[in-house]
Amino acid sequence: MNAPAPLPGTRVTSQVVDSLAALLAQLLRFAAPADAVMSRHFRADRQLGSRDRSLVAEAAFDALRRLASLRWIMQTADPLRAPHLAALIVLARQHGIQALAPRALRGNQRAVQGALQISLRHAPIHVQAEVPPWLLRMVSEQYADARELLAALAQPAPLDLRVNTLKTDRSAVLAELRSATRLHAPLQADATRFGPDAIRLPEKPALTRWPLYQDGLVEVQDEGSQLVARLLAPRRGQMVVDFCAGAGGKTLALGALMRSTGRIYAFDTHARRLAGLGPRLARSGLSNVYPAAIANENDPRVKRLAGKIDRVLVDAPCSGTGTLRRNPDLKWRIDEGEVARLQGVQLALLKGAARLLKPGARLVYSTCSVLAQENQTLVQRFIDEQPQFALLDAAPILAVQDIVVDSAERFAPWLVLLPHLHGCDGFFAAVLERKSP
Repeated sequence: MNAPAPLPGTRVTSQVVDSLAALLAQLLRFAAPADAVMSRHFRADRQLGSRDRSLVAEAAFDALRRLASLRWIMQTADPLRAPHLAALIVLARQHGIQALAPRALRGNQRAVQGALQISLRHAPIHVQAEVPPWLLRMVSEQYADARELLAALAQPAPLDLRVNTLKTDRSAVLAELRSATRLHAPLQADATRFGPDAIRLPEKPALTRWPLYQDGLVEVQDEGSQLVARLLAPRRGQMVVDFCAGAGGKTLALGALMRSTGRIYAFDTHARRLAGLGPRLARSGLSNVYPAAIANENDPRVKRLAGKIDRVLVDAPCSGTGTLRRNPDLKWRIDEGEVARLQGVQLALLKGAARLLKPGARLVYSTCSVLAQENQTLVQRFIDEQPQFALLDAAPILAVQDIVVDSAERFAPWLVLLPHLHGCDGFFAAVLERKSP
């Protein structure tokens, strides 16, 4: 394992190492999502400046992305020294050992150098792939290019934005991002390959301080998520339900496609998560969205809409394996049993949501999972049990909107997006239509 050259100006202090060691000790219990653990850690550690917090956060995510190899090269480490040594190894992998201050190394230079020189050539395949064995097996059974997919999922993700076309257009946002303002220097910002309203930033700036964000001209949303909303293809004036709306990213995208006409019901069983839609909705300028927390798919508010809805989106809770670039702790927090449990939840949601459709109406079932058990297999089971629904080919629906996705024929009739092929998070979507009598 060759250490990289240090980035210009990077200096890793003992304070950064100590903070990272303490954070890793908490994260590796996997008792809560990584972002929540980090938030608590930084609230408690008031001594770190913004630059050092950024170093610690990026190093923590890198440790989670490459935890299998980190554990493998530290097999013989003294358990009492392990958190501190792990922090040093992670930071040296990122920035080079030269970036670590002598006081930060505390006599561990030889141990860190030895760790950096260990080759993974003879490590188990799941260690080289940076995933648990069960996930390697599932992905390898499904994809001929599993190694490439897993390698892409082990890399950091860029920042994708969705331009709010109710207020501006992509060319105007690109021009502002690429020019200097009082808040930021010129940024590298590019139109993405597929999403008509998507912009990609390789770096992650302090976006929430910018007028662009505060005034609702852009929202943070992965390009793949934007394409799922496009697949629903809602028309102006229609009745639409976002059945698992969460914080409302796809809800807002659908509202913009409908030009704030018709009605969108944003349902979710988690009221706190749905509350995150409020501020975003206020910034967006939309007036056609109606959020509502529901008890389950059989809630009376759901039943009242049975047979009345033109479009339904079921963005089902899932393993999140397509988002490992952003949420690397997921691969260590879930297991095969959790994937099996989720399938029961997904099928119940799909059946409940399907009852909302009027004849000839359309439902899109989507996940941010790369596993067939949650995707193709589950949808096929639903169709076998519900013959009144037909599976539509996703590619022509996008083609009408001038969106042509690479490798679409390989995955037809499904929409399958993968980071090593498409540059976005891993997504799956199936389009179902309720047959007319």
